[in-house]
Amino acid sequence: MNSPDSAAFPGSPAPSDAAPVCSAKGCRAAAVWVLAWNNPKLHTPERRKTWLACDEHREHLSSFLDVRGFLKDVVTLAEWESRPPSA
Repeated sequence: MNSPDSAAFPGSPAPSDAAPVCSAKGCRAAAVWVLAWNNPKLHTPERRKTWLACDEHREHLSSFLDVRGFLKDVVTLAEWESRPPSA
């Protein structure tokens, strides 16, 4: 059975098959950057949530997180994917 997303756009890949895209609202550009963050009021210090960013939106998304004290790291998607999984 197709997922609701793939059913909405016949012929489109399932979300798990799709290339990573930028997290900026309305942007469908390929992700190049990973912005690792956490909200210290909600998450333990070692927990990392991620947003993906294209080159155009990296600075804007980084600033949004940094102003709130959430931004922990910005690395390329390739570097992030090559890291060993955390235990």
